Amino acid sequence: MGILNFTPDSFYDGGKFDKISSAIAHCCKMAEQGASIIDIGAVSTRPFAGEITAETEWQRLSDLLTKLRNTLPEIIISVDTYRASVAEKAANSGADIINDIAGGQSDQAMFATITRLQIPYIMMHMQGTPQTMQQNPQYENVVEEVLSFFRQNIKRLKQMGHNAPIIIDPGFGFGKTVEHNYQLLKSLDRLKELNCPVLTGVSRKSMINKVLGTTPDRALNGTTVINTIALLKGADILRVHDVAEAAEVVKLVQIFQNTRKP
Repeated sequence: MGILNFTPDSFYDGGKFDKISSAIAHCCKMAEQGASIIDIGAVSTRPFAGEITAETEWQRLSDLLTKLRNTLPEIIISVDTYRASVAEKAANSGADIINDIAGGQSDQAMFATITRLQIPYIMMHMQGTPQTMQQNPQYENVVEEVLSFFRQNIKRLKQMGHNAPIIIDPGFGFGKTVEHNYQLLKSLDRLKELNCPVLTGVSRKSMINKVLGTTPDRALNGTTVINTIALLKGADILRVHDVAEAAEVVKLVQIFQNTRKP
């Protein structure tokens, strides 16, 4: 899954692709490099990010989504939004997946909307909001609490009648300390108990930079290492800024996993 942040303030590439022409060109490049999914978002969810209205979010997304659908008709398009109204408009404009960082907790209409649309849904775990999530996050046991969150909300969504695929994302960096992030990574295979595809998004995040003393623009090597571990621990989808490098990781891990011992 290649990331397109169509925002002025995302933590790594905010403002880099601020015109539809440059955004579409970047999506085409990611597709050529091996992305099978493009995840586009119009709201920054970095820690302490400012909020924008749903109207502004959709204004940013609408023309881009239509253009992307026409330019890359075969690509799977994911729209990164926690607002039900934006999710519905996106689905009606060609989005294939809704990627909700709030896991249905920010907008109480989200689960009903997703169920009515019968669209694949990425349910992410986040403690707090982007404005509060890194203000001393606390867990008794982060792995068990994240598992419990998914069990409860997957059950709730299915009981409402949602039959499309549900993908789960533990939410690295979203209301977690560095230690919480690595505890989740070490136990990532536990998420397979839920019988849903697992997505991981660690690309250039602080769980890498705080350990290595790097910055997001120097975190590609660390990202590659964590992506490799995530795949070995059962991740099905890697959400990344750097598609070519991630595609190499996927290929090498697949060769490793499919090679028989002599």
